[in-house]
Amino acid sequence: MTQNAADRLNTPRAWAVDLAACALTGAVLGAVGPFGSFFNDGLAVRIGYWTAVLLISGAVFGAAIRLAWPRMRRRRVSMRFWLPMLIVVASGPTAVISRIIAVVLWPGIRQRVGWVEWYGQALLIGAVYVALYALLRMRTSATATRADQGDPGFARTLPAGLGRDLICLQMEDHYVRVHTTRGSQLVLMSLSQAVSALKGVEGLQTHRSWWVARAAIVGVVEDGRNLRLALTGGLTAPVSRARVANLRAAGWL
Repeated sequence: MTQNAADRLNTPRAWAVDLAACALTGAVLGAVGPFGSFFNDGLAVRIGYWTAVLLISGAVFGAAIRLAWPRMRRRRVSMRFWLPMLIVVASGPTAVISRIIAVVLWPGIRQRVGWVEWYGQALLIGAVYVALYALLRMRTSATATRADQGDPGFARTLPAGLGRDLICLQMEDHYVRVHTTRGSQLVLMSLSQAVSALKGVEGLQTHRSWWVARAAIVGVVEDGRNLRLALTGGLTAPVSRARVANLRAAGWL
């Protein structure tokens, strides 16, 4: 996930759409009255309660996903691992807050429903929210990100077999060697021309002859005072001393 994709999910408009959907879902749940809440009170109170609970859940899970997703993508952590962990952890505060609201409205619920059952309800709500979010928001953002990846004119200079999953660019005389997950190819252009053509691809120049895609970094290799970046596919890219400060500021080192 590029930073542009992360930014698209963190705009006021994206938040407004998410929370509006949560409020609408809360109103529907208030009318239906799940988990026995139908018998707790009148329609208006139920709708108010469930709308508040869904807005709180949307805020907590929305913030958690927006924080975790780009970081997990950079570290190449599988979504199958971190999404369930996120649901388990984020369901804790939503369970506590929703129970406090429920006890204030209906004091007798403290004895009728224990903490374990209450947490289970919060876990179910969180799992449904995250599943829908992953299906809709993440897929939409991933599509937009793929559309941003590189300039069509630059892509046309590469054989179709190389794909678009860039690892790095390496200058060789008057050519640039383009490394992808499927191989490499020499292209007649300068490094600066190649970098400027890669609009939307997150990366930095690590050396006067090298540009590296951030998603391709798997580690840092230290050899005395020299630094190299370990990349996907067994490649390594040198880091010049003049570029160290920039890379540290970007969180690469």
